[in-house]
Amino acid sequence: TAGRARWTLLRQVLRQKQTDSPEVKHVSVRRFATFDLFRRKKLSAQEHCDTSDDQWVEYRSVYYPEYGAFLDNLGPLKVNEVLNSFDNTGNVVWPSEEVMAHYCLQKRHSFGAVCELGGGMTCLGGLMVAISADVKEVLLSDGNEKSIQVRRVVERNRQAGKFGSTHVSSVVRWDCEVDISALEGHFDTVMCADLFLDQYRACLVDAIRRLLRPNGMALVFAPGRGETLTLFCRLAQQAGLCVCQHQQYDAQVWDVHLKMLREGKQAYDENIHYPLLVTLT
Repeated sequence: TAGRARWTLLRQVLRQKQTDSPEVKHVSVRRFATFDLFRRKKLSAQEHCDTSDDQWVEYRSVYYPEYGAFLDNLGPLKVNEVLNSFDNTGNVVWPSEEVMAHYCLQKRHSFGAVCELGGGMTCLGGLMVAISADVKEVLLSDGNEKSIQVRRVVERNRQAGKFGSTHVSSVVRWDCEVDISALEGHFDTVMCADLFLDQYRACLVDAIRRLLRPNGMALVFAPGRGETLTLFCRLAQQAGLCVCQHQQYDAQVWDVHLKMLREGKQAYDENIHYPLLVTLT
């Protein structure tokens, strides 16, 4: 039954057709999509002031409503983009990214120079730092060539006056030796959310270790995903980083987690949906 449902889910992506079948939702990791930390509002053509066909949306914090960012509405995945790109996980706002963005707003007074690794097409966490914190520099990055369209997101928010005096750029490929070596020891904070494809795990640990200043800290938000997070932490320790794992780090996120454990068992699996916070120093 699960196998049949997965084939149905694949068929929906290939045909760009969505259904609300409970069998399909049960096997999709996106069956739980949000901790409801941000409100999502589609902008009208007059509001987004863009002559292209792109549709912009505003993500505004529920708990810190003075802060919001404009994101490009990504729409359905295109088959040719899936087949021609090595990683399309950055094409949506995953719960871990949403939680990291919320956490950044909560801790907005504690940041220096910041780099977000693997932020996909949204880099919502890094954007929230740039919008809310009094920092000089925020650097956003991803490994997917198409996800570097985040430059458009940066430019849209810059034009809207969201960043103040903060310098925001999006140039680094976190798996690129040339990019990493040029910024070695540069950042007070390096952060990332749910970045654990097996083949890139070692590159990610190496990038974090080298980008951080000696007294810097990395913030990693990710669910356990079986052994995936454990393997990442093990690699980080082997690279000489001090690893601390936190399960309860935010009251709002924890409340939703407990509620879903009680009431949302058909949709919610903490192993793949609840992001733990790992700090690396």
